[in-house]
Amino acid sequence: MLFCLAGRLAGSYPFGTRTRNIVDLGQQYLPFHAYWRELLLGRTHGDLFLNWASGFGTNFLGDFGTYLGSPFDLLVVLFPADRPELALYTVTALKIVTAGAVMAVLLLTLRRGPWPVAAILGTAYALSSWTFNYGATVPMWLDGLVAFPLLCLAGEWARRGRRPLLGPLVVALAWFANFYTAYMATIGAAVVLLVRLLTADDTDRDLRPGTRPEGFPDPSPSAAAGVVPPRPSPRPSPRPRHGLTALLRATRTVALGIGLAAPLVVVIFLGTKAAAPTPPTPFAAAAWADVAARFLPATASVATPALFIGTPALALALTLPFNGTVAGRVRAGWITAIALVTLSLQWEPTHLLWHAGTSPNGIPYRQTFVLCGLLLMAAWLSVAGGVPRTRALLGGAGALGLLAWAAAGTVDIDRWTYPAAAGAALLGTLAAAAALLARARRPAGRLLSVVAVVLLLAAQAGEALVTGKRIEEQQLSEVSWAPRVGPWHTDMARAVARKDDWPRHRTDPGEVPGGNDVLLVGGEGADYYSSLTSDTYARTLAGLGFGSYAKGRHPVSLDNPVTDAIFSIGTRMRSTPEGPLALDRLPKAAITVTDTPVPPLVTVHPSAPVPPPGLRAGGSVDSAFARQERMLGRTVYEVPAAPRRTVIPGRSAATATATAAPTTALAASCPAGSEVWFWAPEFQGTATLAGGGGPVPFAGKPPSVLAPMRRLGTVPGSTAVRIELRPEPKAGPAGSVPKLPARPIGCLDRQRLQSAVRDLTATGATAVRATGHTLTADLPAGSTGTAVLAVPRIRGWRCAAGDVPLKPAHSRLGLLAVPLDGRATFVTCSFRPPGMKLGGAVGAVALLGLLATALLHRRRRPSDQSVPSTPSTPSAPSRPPTT
Repeated sequence: MLFCLAGRLAGSYPFGTRTRNIVDLGQQYLPFHAYWRELLLGRTHGDLFLNWASGFGTNFLGDFGTYLGSPFDLLVVLFPADRPELALYTVTALKIVTAGAVMAVLLLTLRRGPWPVAAILGTAYALSSWTFNYGATVPMWLDGLVAFPLLCLAGEWARRGRRPLLGPLVVALAWFANFYTAYMATIGAAVVLLVRLLTADDTDRDLRPGTRPEGFPDPSPSAAAGVVPPRPSPRPSPRPRHGLTALLRATRTVALGIGLAAPLVVVIFLGTKAAAPTPPTPFAAAAWADVAARFLPATASVATPALFIGTPALALALTLPFNGTVAGRVRAGWITAIALVTLSLQWEPTHLLWHAGTSPNGIPYRQTFVLCGLLLMAAWLSVAGGVPRTRALLGGAGALGLLAWAAAGTVDIDRWTYPAAAGAALLGTLAAAAALLARARRPAGRLLSVVAVVLLLAAQAGEALVTGKRIEEQQLSEVSWAPRVGPWHTDMARAVARKDDWPRHRTDPGEVPGGNDVLLVGGEGADYYSSLTSDTYARTLAGLGFGSYAKGRHPVSLDNPVTDAIFSIGTRMRSTPEGPLALDRLPKAAITVTDTPVPPLVTVHPSAPVPPPGLRAGGSVDSAFARQERMLGRTVYEVPAAPRRTVIPGRSAATATATAAPTTALAASCPAGSEVWFWAPEFQGTATLAGGGGPVPFAGKPPSVLAPMRRLGTVPGSTAVRIELRPEPKAGPAGSVPKLPARPIGCLDRQRLQSAVRDLTATGATAVRATGHTLTADLPAGSTGTAVLAVPRIRGWRCAAGDVPLKPAHSRLGLLAVPLDGRATFVTCSFRPPGMKLGGAVGAVALLGLLATALLHRRRRPSDQSVPSTPSTPSAPSRPPTT
C-alpha cells in the first residue's frame, strides 16, 4: 500500500497520468511482459525456444530466464492485452510485498520478539531506497529482494538440520526466477550463515546471561497477561555437532538448488557470453560522504549505493554496538559482517565478486539490497528483546547524528531529506519512550505498547512515502523515458494484425515510441533490445547500415528497400504522431502501409558470396552499401569514391565570429534519377541534399547510439550531388568536422533492385512453413549452391538439406546457410538454445541428488521419531531403576 501511495503522491501511473516507463522499464521489460502474455495464450509465431517477432529470430529461452522467470510474471495473463503497464505494476507491487513478508518471517526465525516490530522492519526492507531507486524500475531484480531472506531461511534450515528437501527447492526457485540477483543474494546468505555459526548457540539465546532487557513488549493478550508463548516447534530437530557439518549441509543445499535451476541458468550464461559486448566500465568508488548521504531519506542516484532503510530502523541498527543486553559475540559477529560488506562495495576486487566478475553498466551498486537486509537484521537483534537501554539509545542517536553531519552538502541531499529524517527521528523517539513506559506492567501497558508500534509504523511509513515520491519525481526529470502505451500502439497493433502474412514474408511496424516495438504491436521486424542480443546479430546489422542504441544491444528497424529485400520484409508500416509526446499521454498517429514485392524468406545463391561485378571496379567491401549488395548477390548501388569535402566555418548569430559548429559540404557524382542514401553512423546533426528535399536528422552518439542509414532524396537532373552536414552544437567542439565512413554515399538504382528481386523470387523457395522454433522451405528441383535463410546465424541453429540429420548451421555473411547438391527439394532449420543439453544433464544429476537426500532423510526419520518428545501434560514420575 505504501508503494502505491508513493506513486499516487508522485502522480505516476496507475494512480496518476505520468508515465513510469523510464529507461529500460519502458524499452525492455514492459514489451517482454506484453509478449510473454501473448505467448502464454498461444498467440505468437514463436515458442519458449525462439522469438520470431524480434531481431529476425532470437533466442527467447535466454530472454525468458533473464526477464520473465519469476512465478509472479505468470499473472500477466489475468490482465487485458492493452493494459501491460498495469500488469507489470501489479507484479512489481506483489514482489515488494512478498519481500517484506519473507524478511519478517526471517527476523522471527533469527530470534523471538514482538511480531509487529518484525513486520515493520520487514516493510523497511521491502521499501528501502534500493527498491524505489533500482528495483521498482528493474522488476526482475526484485526477485533478488525476495530471494535474500528466503536463502537466509534455507541457511537456517541447513544449520539446524531441518527441511533438507525444501531448502534446495527454495534455492532453485530463487536462481530460476532471476539468477543474476540470486547470485548476489546467495553471497549475502552465506555471510549471514557464517555469522550465525560463529555467534548462535544451540538454544539460540543471543542475550548476555543475567541481563533483562527493557523494550517493546508483545502487544498480544497473552503477553499482556505475563505469559510468554513457547517457540513453535512441531517436533524436536537434531542440532549440528559442529559448524563444519552445517556448512556441508548448506553447501549441499546450494549445489542441489543451483543444479536444479541449471537447465535455465546455463542457457542464460552461454547467451550472455555470446551477447554483444559493451565497452568496459571502470569501477570508481563513491566518496564516503556520498555513501553517508544515501542512508538518509529522499536521496536518489545510480552512481552511489541506495542504503536508506528508514531513520528509526537505521537508529536501531546503530544501537547494536552499544547494546549490552546482546551477547558480546553476537554484537561482534554482526558488526564485523556489516562493516566488511560495506567495505566490499567500495573495493574493486570485491565489487567484481559481487557482480560475477564484470563491472556492470549503469548502476554499479546493484548488490546493496544485501547490506540493507543485514542492517535490518542488526536492528532486529538489538530490539527483539526490548527497546535498548538508555546508553545504547544515546550511542545509536549519536552515530546517526554523525552520519547526517557527514552527508551535509553532498549532491544527493534533497530539500526533503533532513526534514523527513528529523520528523521520523522524533516519532521514533516517542515510540521508544512509550515502549519503555509499557515495561512497567501498568494497566495501560498494553495500550502503550500499541502506541509505540503505531508511532514506529508512522515514522517508517512517512519516510518511505517521501522517499518514493521524490525518487520518482527526480527520475522523470533526469533520465530518458518512454510514453505510456496508448492509441499509437493499439492502432499499430490492429494494422499489423490485418497485414501480417508470416512466414510468406515479414511485416515491420517501423518506429513506434518505446523499444522492442514488435513485442508490443506485432510483426517480425529487426527491433530488438536485450542484455542477450547476439554479437553476431548486432555486428551483421551494423555492417548493413542499421542503427542501434544501448551500445549496440538495441538494433532498430532500417527503412531501406535493399535490406527489406534481403530480410523479406514485404509489408512496412510508417507512422507519424499527430501531436507531441508527453509524460502523461501518447497521441494518436497517422499510419501508412506499403506493400512491396520481396523474395521469400529462403533464397538460393552461388556457393561462395563473391562480390558482384560492379564492386570489383569501384566498390568497397568496407561500406554498408557493398555489404548489402554482397548479401543480396546483385549490384544495385552506385557508390562514389570518397567525396570531396569543403568546410564552411560556422558563424555565431550574436557575435558574427567563427564559434558555431561548421557546415561540411560533400560533393560527389551519381546517375541522374537515382536515390541518394547517406550512411554516417557516428554523425549527430542534419544532412541536406541540395535540390532534393529538406534536412534529414541523424542522431549518432558513439558508443551508445549509432544512426541508421537514411534516404536524402533523388539526384536532380545533373549527376552532381552536394550534401550539406550541419552538426548539432553539442556534438563536438566548435571547428570540429564530423567523422564519416570512407564511402558514406550510395545511389540506389530502383530498376536494378526490382530485377534482383524478380531473379531471387524465381529461384527461391516455392513455399515456407514455420512452427515455434523450426522453419522448412520447399525449393525448386535441381537447386544448387547455397540456400540462404533471412535469419541471423546465432548459436543454436541446426540445418539440413533433405532427409538427413540436422547439423550446426553454416553462416553466409551472418545469415543461415545450407549447402545444396541439386538433389534436395527442401531445407529444414531448427533452433535449440545453446546450453540446454548441458543444463539438462546437470539438472538431472541434481534431481537424483535430491531424491537420494529424500531417501536418506526417510531412513533417518524412524530414529528421529524414536526420541520421546516432552509430554504436554504432567505425568507420574518414573520409577528409579533397580540395581
